[in-house]
Amino acid sequence: MNPSTRKLLTIVTESTLERVLAADIERLGGHGYTITDARGKGSRGPRNASWSESSNIRIEVVCDDATAQAITAHLQARYYADYGMILFISEVEVLRPEKF
Repeated sequence: MNPSTRKLLTIVTESTLERVLAADIERLGGHGYTITDARGKGSRGPRNASWSESSNIRIEVVCDDATAQAITAHLQARYYADYGMILFISEVEVLRPEKF
């Protein structure tokens, strides 16, 4: 086992952005992503996914540092002011680094 270090960019945001964010991620160098439904409560109140307009998604992207920084900068500039969105970056070890 020879793990390599990559970044895990996690985006939690409004589900209405799913399609456009997927395109942004690919355009900015992300090789892939995972999207799941998310529920919780934050500064904009509870998000319980019982109504599609109030649901959240969680998008996870494993990538190199430069790609994580490019995606993060774009999302902050384009979406932070108008949408509920949080971003966080973690360091992860991957076993097939050529995929990321």
